[in-house]
Amino acid sequence: MLCALAVSTLILTGCNTIAGAGRDIEEAGDAIEDTAEENRN
Repeated sequence: MLCALAVSTLILTGCNTIAGAGRDIEEAGDAIEDTAEENRN
């Protein structure tokens, strides 16, 4: 029982970490895109 709890905790933590990283990467991409558009005009 304790092992199952530990595994599920690790899985849920990993999912949250990956989702957070995805948001950070998306925000960085948006910033790069905005800068490129400003320099193009």
